[in-house]
Amino acid sequence: MTEEPISSIEAHFSSVTDPRGPNIEHQLFDIIAIAILGTICGADGWVEIEQFGYQKQNWLSQYLWLGNGIPSHDTFGRVFAQIDPEEFQASFMKWVQALQQITQGQVISIDGKQMRGSHDRSQGKRAIYMVSAWAEQNHLVLGQRQVAEKSNEITAIPELLRLLEIKGCIVTVDAIGTQTKIARQIIHAEGDYLLAVKHNQGKLYRDLEILFSYDQQQDFEDTPYDYAKEVKKGHGRIDVRECWTTSDPEYLESVGQAQKWANLQSIVMMVRKRIIAGEETVKTRFYISSLDADAKLILRATRQHWSIENGLHWVLDIAFNEDRSRVRKDHAPANLAVLRHMAVNLLTSSRCSCGKQETSAKGGIKAKRLQAGWNEDYLLKVLSGA
Repeated sequence: MTEEPISSIEAHFSSVTDPRGPNIEHQLFDIIAIAILGTICGADGWVEIEQFGYQKQNWLSQYLWLGNGIPSHDTFGRVFAQIDPEEFQASFMKWVQALQQITQGQVISIDGKQMRGSHDRSQGKRAIYMVSAWAEQNHLVLGQRQVAEKSNEITAIPELLRLLEIKGCIVTVDAIGTQTKIARQIIHAEGDYLLAVKHNQGKLYRDLEILFSYDQQQDFEDTPYDYAKEVKKGHGRIDVRECWTTSDPEYLESVGQAQKWANLQSIVMMVRKRIIAGEETVKTRFYISSLDADAKLILRATRQHWSIENGLHWVLDIAFNEDRSRVRKDHAPANLAVLRHMAVNLLTSSRCSCGKQETSAKGGIKAKRLQAGWNEDYLLKVLSGA
């Protein structure tokens, strides 16, 4: 195999344990590499990945062994159903860490997504949940963890955090992850947390609601809050976000069991007003944080948290048809999710040799996938990000 363009991927995925017996026709890395490349180029399942391999066999033979040709779709499905998903995800995370260094102060969003098509009613198998970590500034999926059957995201989030390098970063988690153990884990790893507080944290939510409600009635006069406001207009709507936050010791002490939250430094109220066709809706959210009361910084971090919805979850559904996927066998859904995450990373954050982001293809991720499939020179540019 020549050194480029697959050398970085090979360096991190060639160590994945082959789950097959001694009598094999295809090298494991050939199977993995074709699946990665096919997913980048628009293939959404094993049959399409097989067809991609046949169409690109001459080109692929420059970089892969392919001594027995292109594996069948049954082979792809069988192998990815058997590959240890934790080992495959660990290889993915090592590859990401080699791909780009995470910017100091980066917001890392943790959120879960259900792969709706992965359920199998005949086997009593529910659709799987994947919890992912998303670095908004770098547009990278940093890692993922499958939520165990009969469990929830609370168990998967700490497992994922243990695998991430979060020193100097701001970790944002929705309300299900607002747990004292998770806050301690983030602080122990030298990161900062910004945790949403909803009704699932009953007393904490009520304490924050009472504190802010009283001062809100007084128009926040003579109160120790930092304040920031952001107004955005476009697509026929107006979005207004306002943030109030304080690190005043008396306010922090008024929060029940404040001492249980590691390095609690600020409490936050966020009010979002959306106006569409003259009709206004208002939503109020509360947060606790280890950050100092810097309303502008916290407002930015809360906005960036939701970029995981548009930058990752929406892309997986629209550009990769994830919810329509009927891959269900054993570990195959989780491993296919990793393949999609690799493609997202390469298509959204790939760099050309000069270090600048690769933007020669116009359009969204779906258009870039098509162009990568049509144009081998563009595919090489995408792979150069690895």
